[in-house]
Amino acid sequence: MFTGIIEELGRVQQIEPLGGGMRLTIAAQMAPTLRPDQSVAVNGVCLTVVSASAAHFEVVVVEETLRKTTLGSLKPGMPVNLERALQAGARLDGHFVQGHVDTMGEVLEVIPEATGRLYRIRFPEAFRMYVVPTGSIALDGISLTVARLEGDTLTVAIIPHTLAKTNVSTWQPGGRVNIEFDVLGKYVVAWLAQRWDPSLERLRSLFLSEGA
Repeated sequence: MFTGIIEELGRVQQIEPLGGGMRLTIAAQMAPTLRPDQSVAVNGVCLTVVSASAAHFEVVVVEETLRKTTLGSLKPGMPVNLERALQAGARLDGHFVQGHVDTMGEVLEVIPEATGRLYRIRFPEAFRMYVVPTGSIALDGISLTVARLEGDTLTVAIIPHTLAKTNVSTWQPGGRVNIEFDVLGKYVVAWLAQRWDPSLERLRSLFLSEGA
């Protein structure tokens, strides 16, 4: 479990093909604090540390993860968002993030503003029910707030601090980002779907249309 508050911007050092998957070596200041079998979120993807040294750590990315995330497009030298697992009793400054990516989104537009930037991101329509205006969402592992919602396109506002401390500054139109929707919302939707009642259909319609 994570919070979506990025601790460090690591750097991909080496990519080694491993059957249909790959082994990633990531240079990071947090490397000395990591141990094999611990979890670390890399661009929002929960991975298991297989080795660690004073300067870098290694993780293995299997085929299923490559199919569902953007990790397959990584290249040596690219920056990656890193977060260690949440410790019990620690402050929850973001929101509950599992590191289980639901889908990938496409960056449509980057809009500079006086202090920050707006990013418009399109996601698959099938996931529309999990997105609500001003709700939480994790993009590349960053806990963000949905500022606007128009059909299958959401907008997030990025402050200067986030631009400086994460990989957001590398997002460009046409690029892809990992998306994890709020786990609490996913459970609510699943519960309602399994206990469908005609009387709930109007409520569902109102929920889906709000902010559209």
